[in-house]
Amino acid sequence: VEKNLKLEEKITMLQQQNEELRARIEQNTVITRQLSEENANLQEYVEKEVEEKKKLSRTNEELLWKLQEGDAVSPVKLPPAPSPPFYRCSSGNSSPAKVRTLRR
Repeated sequence: VEKNLKLEEKITMLQQQNEELRARIEQNTVITRQLSEENANLQEYVEKEVEEKKKLSRTNEELLWKLQEGDAVSPVKLPPAPSPPFYRCSSGNSSPAKVRTLRR
């Protein structure tokens, strides 16, 4: 009888451990799914970035080639850059309230 009681206690303890392990397995399965999803999203992002980098590299090479070849098919003239405003203090004091902008 005493041996049966000890065995029943051991069975109960092992069943509890079994349930705890099943819960951990379920939790790990959920985490694994989440990580797999995140990994797939990150791989997709990296692939898009790689494609964008290749595209930019091709564009850069094309522009460099055009620059080296002196491609003047459609020259683009940039308007002259406006001169920056000239700042002067009205009283010699550098307080922001006293500063006014003068155009050259």
